[in-house]
Amino acid sequence: MRRHPDWLKVKIPGGKDFVKMKKLLRSSKLHTICEEAKCPNIAECFSRGTAVFLILGNICTRNCKYCNVKNGVPSEINPDEPRNVAVSVKQLGLDYVVITSVTRDDLDDGGATIFCKTIREIRNLTPDCKIEVLIPDFKGNGRSLKKIIDSKPEVINHNIEVVKDLFPDIRPQGNYMVSLNLLKNIKKLDNCIKSKSGFMIGLGEDKNQIIKTLEDLKKSSVDFLTIGQYLQPSRDHHKVVRYYSPEEFNELKKIGLKMGFEHIESGPLVRSSYNAKQAFC
Repeated sequence: MRRHPDWLKVKIPGGKDFVKMKKLLRSSKLHTICEEAKCPNIAECFSRGTAVFLILGNICTRNCKYCNVKNGVPSEINPDEPRNVAVSVKQLGLDYVVITSVTRDDLDDGGATIFCKTIREIRNLTPDCKIEVLIPDFKGNGRSLKKIIDSKPEVINHNIEVVKDLFPDIRPQGNYMVSLNLLKNIKKLDNCIKSKSGFMIGLGEDKNQIIKTLEDLKKSSVDFLTIGQYLQPSRDHHKVVRYYSPEEFNELKKIGLKMGFEHIESGPLVRSSYNAKQAFC
């Protein structure tokens, strides 16, 4: 039996540009969420010279049931990481970059300082490059969020990930209201920064719960939104309850746009940083 519907077929990774990207990342001792989370779009993005840089190591202190990133005791922070990311951004000639991280609940500020150093290093080497950061919830620490905002990235993204009723099972170490409050506070602290969020469907939610999530995100002043199909990374992760069709994703996009979101990427293979530059530009 086929594991996935036909619309979830993706290109097999490979080719000169793909290999070049892999070599650059390994030589710089950098991680990407594309690799760690087994993103289905890795072949497409690597082949056109784009990637989402993963800072603060590659081991997360949380264990969400949908995520393929390793969890456990994180390693020491690499002091050269911010500079290495900036050098890679320059070498790739990027004019738009996305920086994300594992969740580091072991750090007092959740790693906000390293985000800021990375932004600063990129600005120093590639001043015209637009920067989007995909941040954790920092356990609701307002000072950590303020650090990020003061660094002036163009876009701040924080994914709600799943509907509220699934948080206790899928994201037991997260908190739906903490995430919404973080998103609200982005605009309260700096209305010029674009805010962004995203979530997956296919984990057991119903349409009313999806609509409620859209409404909550809109009330939290979110500008950009992504909606994608959950794909089970391994047998140990939460099972896929349902596959949504491309037509259903299009319907959700129309509903969201009517609510007032500026830009929505909605589709089976959409992930939080897919076509990120197009949303901003």
